Amino acid sequence: MRFVRAFWRRKWVVLGVAVLITGAASLQALRQPKVYAASTSLIIDVTAPRILDGEVKEVMGEERSNYWFNKEYYTTQNEIITSRAVSMRVVDKLGLQHDAGFLGLSHLKDEKERSQAMQGADAAGLLQSRIRVLPVRDSRVVTVSVEDLEPQRAALLANEVAQAYMAENLALKLRTTESATVWLEERRAELEQSSKVSELALYDFKKESDVLSTSLEDRMSIVSDRINSYNLALTEVRTRIAGLQGRVESIRHLRKSSQAGDMTWAEAVPGADDTALQEFKRSFIEQRVACVELAERYLPEHPKMLECERKLAVVKEDFVRSLNNVVRKAEAELAEAEAKEKNLVRLLSVTKDEAFEVGKKEIEFDRLRREADNNRRLYELVLKRLKDIELSGLLRTSNVRVLDPARPQFLPIKPNVRRSVMMAMALGLLVGVGVVVLLEFLESSISSQADVEQKLGLAFLGFVPRVEGKGESPGERDLYVHRQPKSSVAECCRAIRTNLLFMSPDKPFKTLVVTSSGQQEGKSTSCIFLGVAMAQSGNRVLLLDTDMRRPRLHKAFGVPNDVGISSLVVGEGTLDRAVKSTEVPNLFVLPCGPIPPNPAELLHTQAFAELLKTVSGKFDRILLDSPPLNAVSDSAVLATQVDGVVLVLRAGKTHHDAARRALRSLADVQAQMYGAILNDLEATDGRYKESYLYPGDYGQREEVKDRVASS
Repeated sequence: MRFVRAFWRRKWVVLGVAVLITGAASLQALRQPKVYAASTSLIIDVTAPRILDGEVKEVMGEERSNYWFNKEYYTTQNEIITSRAVSMRVVDKLGLQHDAGFLGLSHLKDEKERSQAMQGADAAGLLQSRIRVLPVRDSRVVTVSVEDLEPQRAALLANEVAQAYMAENLALKLRTTESATVWLEERRAELEQSSKVSELALYDFKKESDVLSTSLEDRMSIVSDRINSYNLALTEVRTRIAGLQGRVESIRHLRKSSQAGDMTWAEAVPGADDTALQEFKRSFIEQRVACVELAERYLPEHPKMLECERKLAVVKEDFVRSLNNVVRKAEAELAEAEAKEKNLVRLLSVTKDEAFEVGKKEIEFDRLRREADNNRRLYELVLKRLKDIELSGLLRTSNVRVLDPARPQFLPIKPNVRRSVMMAMALGLLVGVGVVVLLEFLESSISSQADVEQKLGLAFLGFVPRVEGKGESPGERDLYVHRQPKSSVAECCRAIRTNLLFMSPDKPFKTLVVTSSGQQEGKSTSCIFLGVAMAQSGNRVLLLDTDMRRPRLHKAFGVPNDVGISSLVVGEGTLDRAVKSTEVPNLFVLPCGPIPPNPAELLHTQAFAELLKTVSGKFDRILLDSPPLNAVSDSAVLATQVDGVVLVLRAGKTHHDAARRALRSLADVQAQMYGAILNDLEATDGRYKESYLYPGDYGQREEVKDRVASS
């Protein structure tokens, strides 16, 4: 509500600012040249028409099915339309760099000056600033609008911008294709050379490794078969060696365990059951039996015995030799088997080394073959892509089509006087409101009860409305409360009187200083009004004019000022003579008297204190009209000798800093502050008309009603 009242109070400021801004904007709008606009609509597809097979892909032909991807694509196209490259195409085609009308230089009459201005003008930038792109929502249609001072030229520019955009879009595609072709051609040559080098390296390796007739896989298979056969043979040989070793060891054991000349051990030899050995054994047994039979008939020296013994020895020798041959045969077979084992172990080791060598060559061969295959595959891929790009680059299809070409529009779009006026009016009102808010925040005066209580921290005793009637004399205004007892001013003064009495109900004040922070704030008038209100309540009230620099009470009541306070303090005259009665019952005045040269020292004397004590015994209430606090120190001196101090503030005029300085002066002397009176309130001011109730108005309205009823 505070700001609402402020706006109403300063409504003429708001209206004045609004009218000023509206007038300036209207004048400016009327002085601006007329601007025309023409629009052409384009259909922008995501991809160009597919003439080639789907496997032939363009450099810029990726699919765009995602919503955000499509949105970015169309935003990019809008930027291309308003780009400098498109504008330069239009400028070069139409020669706009030399068109004075387009450049806005036709008003220059001097050819030399115009030529210099045209050379320094940026036609492309000017055209770029006039292009507007407006996408049609939920469609692939885009509206390209161009503004110009002539409607025909605006339509021409709009159509040319559309054509330039299509050309630039196609040129961008071709530039991209050309750069891709150059890059792919370089890569193709590099990959071709790499493929040749890798294939030659693979050939040299096969030649050095002798794998031209038989592959490494076959050689590895052959070697593996050989290793397997060697392992089988070695297993068989080692098994045979184990059997032969057991046979030889058993023969040796039998030979060692038999007695000398005992040949029976030979019968237990493995392999002794062959036919030849059995034949020798049977012959040996038969010959020995024959000798035994002859020994029964003949003596040992008998020729037949000797012949028999000789034959037995021969048979025995053959039999022993046969037995020894069996043993040697077993040992020979063992030696042969062991030799065969060694050969097989050597062959197996050699074959394994060969297998490892073949495996190593196979690894190197696989690496070279993979490298050759990769290079060949990359080369074929780049070559195929290069052919696709060359084929797609031959196409001149575009994904942009003109839907509706631009036509001249003879209704200007600028200046829109009505809209400018409305916007200026709204802006003016807004600025006016801002000015009011700023003034309200910058308001540094005391204007309301809230200011008194919040900014100064004083009790609000009441307010005194402004006394109307500028033609009246100062004396008539000072006695307004007495002569208009039912006025709102009188009622407000009686309210202040009541508030003062309730400030200290147990110990009512006797003496009271009425002062202000500065001059022309109404402290003398407020003192008189308060004295009249107290006198009307039946109290004997004395007004002391302690403002010995600019006394005014004697003028207000029309009493002489020959004898007063200054006279009594210096011992001249009597109190009865100095105190003057007034036309207000129970109200008396003690004027200042002759103006002394040292008022502050005079008020600080013991004689003044005695005077104040004397009059306190003769009157119920004593009000001292004192000088402003910030001007002189008289009020601070008086504040130490009275019961309390009332500070008078002029509404809307007294600065809160000045009021604070005055309060600091009173606080320094430890004065008793009763509160503050807000003086000179304007009754028509919205801040006070609704905030404060004027009691006098209520009585006046009732009297008017009574008079109307009686009439």
